[in-house]
Amino acid sequence: MARITAGIGSSHVPLMGVAVDQNKSADAYFAPIFEGYDWTRAWLAKDKPDVVILVYNDHASAFDANIIPTFAIGTGERFRSADEGWGPRPVPDVEGHPDLAWHVAQSLILDDFDMTIINEMDVDHGLTVPLSMMFGQPEAWPAKVIPLAVNVVTYPVPSGNRCWLLGEAIRRAVESFPEDLNVQIWGTGGMSHQLQGPRAGLLNREWDNRFMDGLVGDSDANRWIPHIEYLRETGSEGIEMVMWLIMRSALGSETRLLHRHYHIPCSNTAIGHMVLEPVESAPTA
Repeated sequence: MARITAGIGSSHVPLMGVAVDQNKSADAYFAPIFEGYDWTRAWLAKDKPDVVILVYNDHASAFDANIIPTFAIGTGERFRSADEGWGPRPVPDVEGHPDLAWHVAQSLILDDFDMTIINEMDVDHGLTVPLSMMFGQPEAWPAKVIPLAVNVVTYPVPSGNRCWLLGEAIRRAVESFPEDLNVQIWGTGGMSHQLQGPRAGLLNREWDNRFMDGLVGDSDANRWIPHIEYLRETGSEGIEMVMWLIMRSALGSETRLLHRHYHIPCSNTAIGHMVLEPVESAPTA
C-alpha cells in the first residue's frame, strides 16, 4: 500500500523564490535562510518521495473572491506556474498524480469532507517556492505533486481542529491506495507575519517556536489554538500555520523531529522549516 513516510513544514515567502530564480541564495542576506534547508535537500536527494501532497494556499492566482473553496485538491496531470503580476516563475511545470489524487478526493468526500476538485489550475509561489527550497533548480521536479489548497485568505477559514481532522483523513486515504508509493506531505505558509496596517512587519519568535515545539511528539494541543490567537500573536497572515496542522496530523499519533530551522527576517516574515517522521515508521536501533 501507499504510505506517508515524512512531513515537511516550510514558509513559502515569495522573496525566497526570487532569490532562487536570480541566483542570490548565497548572498549575505539570504545565506542564513537557505543554509537551514541544506540538510533537507541532502536528505531528499537520498530518500526521494514518489509523490508529495503539498498543502498550500492560493494568493488570488487560481481563485479569487468569486470562488473561495475551503479545501481544494488538484487532480490534473500537470500544473503550470502562475503569473502573479510579473510573469510566471522560471520553474518546471508541476506533474500531478491523478490516480492517487482522485483516490484521495473520493476517500475524503466519503469521509464527509466537501472537497473542491480541480482538474486544471495554475499554481503560485505558495506551492512553487517550497519545491524550490527543497529541490533547487532541476529541469523537472523529482517527485509528482498533488496540490491541496486551503483557504486562509478570506474569512471564515477552517479551524485548526478541522485541518487536523483533514490530515487524519488524508492518512487513511493514502494508506488505502493499493500501489506501493512513498508519499510525503508538506504543510506550507507562515510563520508570523502581517503585510498591512499598523502592525505590518509583526514577528513573534517565541510564539512561532512554541508552535513548532507542539508539532513534535504526541501532543495535539496545537489543533485547539483559536483563530483570534493566531491573529493576535502572529499577525493577519500567521493564520497560514493551520496548514502545518494538516501535515502534522497526517503523520499519525506521534512524530520524531529530523531537522528544524528558524530565521528572522525574510522580507517581513519569519522563516520556519522542519522535517518530521511518524514514529511508527521510524527505523529502530
